[in-house]
Amino acid sequence: MKAVKIPYDQLSPESLQGVVEEFVTRDGTDYGEVEVPLEAKMAQVLVQLKSGRAVIVFDQETETCTVLKSDDPLVKALG
Repeated sequence: MKAVKIPYDQLSPESLQGVVEEFVTRDGTDYGEVEVPLEAKMAQVLVQLKSGRAVIVFDQETETCTVLKSDDPLVKALG
């Protein structure tokens, strides 16, 4: 995987919203017993990005983005 970290604050508000919305609506990402509204899920991800507990990673080979925890081994390997 050829990936780079993308600082959330370097994306336009529209792009950031699109990345976060796509991430939280992916198949298999809702495992809770209580359904959480989309807006709440997105807000939780944004809080994690802004606090540094999560980062956006862009895979240059597949041209896709994902959000990973900052302590993920892949993120650590990116430096």
